[in-house]
Amino acid sequence: MPGTLEIKRRIKSIKSTKKITRAMQMVSAAKMRKAQSATLASRSYADLAWQIITNLSSKVDPKYHKLLQKPESKINPKKIGIILITSNRGLIGGFNANLTNALKKYVSGHELIAEFVSVGKKGRESLVRMKESILADFPKYDKTVAIKEIEPISQLIVSEYLSGKYEKIVVVYTHFVSTITQKPIIKQVLPFTSTNHQKDLPKTTADIHDQSRVLHFEYTFEPSPDTVLEHLVPRILESQIYQAILESDASEHSARMVMMKNATDAATELVDDLTLAYNQLRQANITKELSEITAGRIALE
Repeated sequence: MPGTLEIKRRIKSIKSTKKITRAMQMVSAAKMRKAQSATLASRSYADLAWQIITNLSSKVDPKYHKLLQKPESKINPKKIGIILITSNRGLIGGFNANLTNALKKYVSGHELIAEFVSVGKKGRESLVRMKESILADFPKYDKTVAIKEIEPISQLIVSEYLSGKYEKIVVVYTHFVSTITQKPIIKQVLPFTSTNHQKDLPKTTADIHDQSRVLHFEYTFEPSPDTVLEHLVPRILESQIYQAILESDASEHSARMVMMKNATDAATELVDDLTLAYNQLRQANITKELSEITAGRIALE
């Protein structure tokens, strides 16, 4: 059984750790609030933009824009391009592991040959460990990015898709549901179809894609369909990647805040348990010493 000195050292060490986890919890909470606000503010726009493009893809002649056409694959067997969005750092529980497991299940279940574009250090490290083919690696910033910073990713996947290298393009990210709930999502972004969303997409956004709610419009273009679509289609694609990164950021900071709060609470409980054990051991030592003094005095009488 450890002595009082060792218990005191453990209490001191755990209290120091508690200060660190508490500070990280506060920092994550501040980042979480900003990330959640940015995510929720743009979510409706991203969903409605996606509804527009899926409606357009079924009504507009594909000749007006090359992304509305499905290019023939020039390779056999066909490949799939995957944009994997993860975090840069750990201390977020199963955040990255859950995403990786969902990705493995998706690739193996569909017997796909995949090539990856990674966004985030943890994703790149996982892909290297799995010995997957990485087309490109983009940095993931801790702060909310501007949509212009998404352009290189969008331009890369569009050029590779139009070259016939990939049969389709999907984005793998963690969807923000609530502070304590985040869900791995695999979403097809190219080619455009009305069923691009994964079936188990959380109800917070899936309801807008419910077929019973989709409104069917007839579109008129001014000045011309090709001019409008040339500007519209790339922007909508960028908005989907941008929203996926925002969702991932909100999920990451929420998961880290919860993990640090749990760690802080666990440290508090452990300090309380050790303090009780210390007091009991100290009392036992005092009682033992008093018993020895009493026994010695009796022996001298």
